[in-house]
Amino acid sequence: MTPAIEARALARRFGEKDAVAGVDLTVAAGEIYGFLGPNGAGKSTTVRMLTTLLKPTAGTARVAGHDVADEAEAVRLRIGVALQSAALDPKQTGRELLDLQGRLYGLSKHDRTARMNELLDLVGIGSAIDQRIGTYSGGMKRRLDLAAALVHQPEVLFIDEPTTGLDPTSRIAVWEEVRRLNKEVGMTIFLTTQYLEEADTLADRVGIIARGLLVAEDTPDALKRSIGSDVIVARVAPSAADAVVAAVRDLAPVEGTEVSGHEVVISVADGPAAISPVAVAIAQAGVRVEGLTLRTPTLDDVFLHITGGRLQEDEAA
Repeated sequence: MTPAIEARALARRFGEKDAVAGVDLTVAAGEIYGFLGPNGAGKSTTVRMLTTLLKPTAGTARVAGHDVADEAEAVRLRIGVALQSAALDPKQTGRELLDLQGRLYGLSKHDRTARMNELLDLVGIGSAIDQRIGTYSGGMKRRLDLAAALVHQPEVLFIDEPTTGLDPTSRIAVWEEVRRLNKEVGMTIFLTTQYLEEADTLADRVGIIARGLLVAEDTPDALKRSIGSDVIVARVAPSAADAVVAAVRDLAPVEGTEVSGHEVVISVADGPAAISPVAVAIAQAGVRVEGLTLRTPTLDDVFLHITGGRLQEDEAA
């Protein structure tokens, strides 16, 4: 089966800066692919190239079977795009916006009406469809933006950071719509996000991008297993981090250590069995511990393990 998205050595340079430095990825039809990384890592630039909004300076990409540079119009007819900032006219009603979108794609009045009814059920807009968009909540605007991207029944849907700035309730509602689109319609979804929980919850596979390069790719569970079954996080003064590493690195249960500011992340095979000897070793080294926590690995631990920095710290920088 032809991949829904396929990129080879995809790159984009702005002046002297490589925003995307050569990305290889393949997304299967019907897959939810999570594209994870901090701001400035190349996520949005990659999406802009895949959606024909920006031409690559090197490499190739095909979406829905068509080349993004040479067959841009064919790609656009087959994709839906919901970018981070929804361009919605607050004076229009939701119905007017969706009807206009259908007209732009050449749908007949009959087809526009039928599609509108399908979308109301699919994305849960309800009676708000006849209210002005300016009265919508942030979550409702995101769902309407999704509906507008779906009017022409695209093969591939690109969603760029769909829940940025939303409250927890609205965020969960958007997640439910993404799952429903994938399960009920079989739509391929390319989801960019900086929220670890979002990628972990929704994605079949995750690609982690850092400094313009794809540095890891697998299922969320496989990525987390790759750095150990459990982690112990020791919170100490930054000046004491090296002493903690020296104290624990030769212990039998310890598989690896990473330092990030006030935290030393210790990968272990069996957390409950390892936490006691780790605590004893740190105490014997004379290090004052502000906190010692046992937990399973997260995608942020994966990012730290691969790049040496936490996702949130890079994003803040």
